[in-house]
Amino acid sequence: MYADSSLGVETPEGVEFVLFPAGPLIRSCAWGIDQMIQGTLMIALTLVSDTLGSRGGVWILLILIFCLDWFYHAAWELLCRGQSPGKRIMGLRVVRSGGMPVNPGASFLRNLLRFADTFLFLYPIALVSMSGSRGFRRLGDWVADTLVVYTSQSLASPRLSGGFPKTEYPAFPVPAPLPALRGEEKRGLRLFAQRYPLLGKVRAGEIARPYAAALKGTETWDREDSPAEYLLGLAALPPGKSS
Repeated sequence: MYADSSLGVETPEGVEFVLFPAGPLIRSCAWGIDQMIQGTLMIALTLVSDTLGSRGGVWILLILIFCLDWFYHAAWELLCRGQSPGKRIMGLRVVRSGGMPVNPGASFLRNLLRFADTFLFLYPIALVSMSGSRGFRRLGDWVADTLVVYTSQSLASPRLSGGFPKTEYPAFPVPAPLPALRGEEKRGLRLFAQRYPLLGKVRAGEIARPYAAALKGTETWDREDSPAEYLLGLAALPPGKSS
């Protein structure tokens, strides 16, 4: 079975946006890619150990295989913004249920519980849990309060009106507005920038339009450039430039 759903999320600042959780099929493809990478690394470690041919080499091999087996996914997720190599290739990312980047505790917890999802092999419990969950969560995701969602580079785009944005972040900042931004405004801009890759281009513009107009001191946004890119440009300003 393969189906995709969407989840509406509201930030503490009252900004609403949509997450698109990835279904079992594309996640299985990402998992398969990671398994091949792990298998290749284990074979390479075994060959190195055979070359060393000492008892110390065997112990080192066992320790490295243990670390590779238990910390492979968590290490990649923390170092690469929620993406293992398989997830990156398939255009997926692990996030917290509110759309924020995954933190160390959540990443280690969701990956620690893989042993429960792999009971009887081939992830039957994970498939049952994901199929019965609107956000396609396996047990580890439920406990860690995480989601695996599509990114703008996904190879299997979910159903969207307007599609994903073509870029994750604009390259150039914009002049800071006057008067200077307040603390809550800066936090709101940073949150919008963090969640921008998970929004469709149309939805990002809808969310950004009233806020961009307010920061410009106008009732409506009547400029030709994108209000979303204006807010992202403000978020990209160095701290001294926006305060």
